[in-house]
Amino acid sequence: MARTNVNDLLAFLAVAKERSFTRAAAQLGVSQSALSHTIRGLEERLGLRLLTRTTRSVSPTEAGERLLQNVGPRFDEIETELASLSELRDKPAGTIRITAGEYAADTVLWPALARLLPDYPDIKVEIIVDYGLTDIVAERYDAGVRLGEQVAKDMIAVRIGPDMRMAVVGAPSYFARRKPPKTPQDLTAHDCINLRLPTYGGLYAWEFEKNGRELKVRVEGQFVFNTSALRLNAVLAGFGLAYLPEDQARAHIAEGRLVRVLADWCPPFSGCHLYYPSRRQNSPAFAVLVDALRFRD
Repeated sequence: MARTNVNDLLAFLAVAKERSFTRAAAQLGVSQSALSHTIRGLEERLGLRLLTRTTRSVSPTEAGERLLQNVGPRFDEIETELASLSELRDKPAGTIRITAGEYAADTVLWPALARLLPDYPDIKVEIIVDYGLTDIVAERYDAGVRLGEQVAKDMIAVRIGPDMRMAVVGAPSYFARRKPPKTPQDLTAHDCINLRLPTYGGLYAWEFEKNGRELKVRVEGQFVFNTSALRLNAVLAGFGLAYLPEDQARAHIAEGRLVRVLADWCPPFSGCHLYYPSRRQNSPAFAVLVDALRFRD
């Protein structure tokens, strides 16, 4: 294959994956006009239109999608093989992309990376905070972090955190005017601070379990957030009850800023796991990261 054809294919793959000439051009370090000219030349040589262009979007045609699905993985394999050559260097190197929820990124990933990366200056890590159950293969992530029960069966899962518990908490100022709930069902009569998750398509239902009985309760209140930090701020300010990871609320409970209720309905459950494709050929940098994150009792 002529070298120009390889470069043109790489240009097409960048546009098809980014769905944007602007972002693809920035990624490749070329102008938009040069990139557009390259794509037109490739389409003319193939005699097929590969991309559908509008003023607002770019998307692959049927032929383009076929080329993306069949040729794209081959280039990914080449990139992985080239990256694996870094093991011949003194220290692992390369960029690792991870998707994780806010809690996992803050309490598990960040402490481990803060300890690890000073010893490995050639390793770069990109963390994208996302509450959705992201397809890490389609989105080109190296790994994801989720709770144990949310990890797909075709993935390798590595435990990176201890068991977790959730906590229903409220400020003393809130309980000064409202009686504490005795059962999860009582929450429907309380002001609660909601969490919106893209995966659920709506508001997250608070989950409880006691003596083998599982309950999910949908609550109401003045505030809906998609981050833990804002929910914590709102509950500390007395706007209602919040459903938070226990360790996020523990210090506030100990110092009297929050009061915990329904603790007997919040048993431990499987904590955070790093997951990645079972067929992945891991780079030395990724292996170092996994070992650093692995949970050890």
